[in-house]
Amino acid sequence: MVMVVLSPSLQSFPPAEAIRSSSQHLDSLLRIQPPPDKLSFRRAPVFRNADDCQPSRIGKLGVCDPSLVHVAITLDVEYLRGSIAAVHSVLQHSKCPESVFFHFLVSETGLEALVGSTFPELNFKVYFFDPQRVRGLISSSVRQALEEPLNYARNYLGGLLEGCVDRVIYLDSDLVVVDDIQRLWNTSMGGRTIGAPEYCHANFTKYFTDHFWSDSRFHRVFSGRKPCYFNTGVMVIDLGKWRRFGYTRRIEMWMEIQKTSLNGIYELGSLPPYLLVFAGSVAPIEHRWNQHGLGGDNIHGSCRNLHPGPVSVLHWSGSGKPWRRLDSKQACPLDSLWAPFDLYGVLP
Repeated sequence: MVMVVLSPSLQSFPPAEAIRSSSQHLDSLLRIQPPPDKLSFRRAPVFRNADDCQPSRIGKLGVCDPSLVHVAITLDVEYLRGSIAAVHSVLQHSKCPESVFFHFLVSETGLEALVGSTFPELNFKVYFFDPQRVRGLISSSVRQALEEPLNYARNYLGGLLEGCVDRVIYLDSDLVVVDDIQRLWNTSMGGRTIGAPEYCHANFTKYFTDHFWSDSRFHRVFSGRKPCYFNTGVMVIDLGKWRRFGYTRRIEMWMEIQKTSLNGIYELGSLPPYLLVFAGSVAPIEHRWNQHGLGGDNIHGSCRNLHPGPVSVLHWSGSGKPWRRLDSKQACPLDSLWAPFDLYGVLP
């Protein structure tokens, strides 16, 4: 394990949405988190590659081994339990778990030791994301949790990760993978920069304000496109194209417009800039790879059912998080599907 400290503002490429939410009435409670040295996780089992997996050359080539599957996830104290469960789920369902490389984005120190002790043989690096990089770009949202700087760290993956990493799967911290991540990795991008499940039946207009739709300077960005909603909690990103076409700067531009617009053009955190830049130009991925919304809406976090069809990713987007509901003895039925991946314990 290597700790890499980088400032996105110093990257050569100008430098995409994790809605990691919490119910408003619990915000003050959830801020009271045990410090890193009081957090404890049970050690995960060791997961080995199947006999027919491609031999890894990570010992010689490190992160640049072309046989690796690259996965990026954020880590912070508040959502660490979810992130650890997500990693556990990926490893448990991977045919070639030793060929998965995790890139962890952090804005605080001390968490990498917890990851290393929980997964002693995990291939990973930790990258420091400076919250000051985006504080001046973040606008007020429908919930304070959506304003956390680490939600925006994915926008800078192209600059933070090594240049030899030209594709990465981004995963939110509130999901579990119940399929082989290699299948998602092998997604055909069709020349597109990002791939994600699209939901063209959703009311796309609601993601932007009346002010946005009334001003042609804004809404003409969708001219010539057929934009559909997509959830950014599961994305396959072509980092080569991302860097080449400067998508970080394009996202920042819309954040600046939102910040300086008197009436605002959107309200929902880090999602709308992605829709503005990519909607209508997304490589479609099967819906099974993001059964999202299991955390209910953004305020009440009510229980929800699965969408019809097969499931490869269970995603508790919304305000209800399975670990909180399980701890409070107010679990929803589907929260029991998250529980087997939970490795959490607290030191006395």
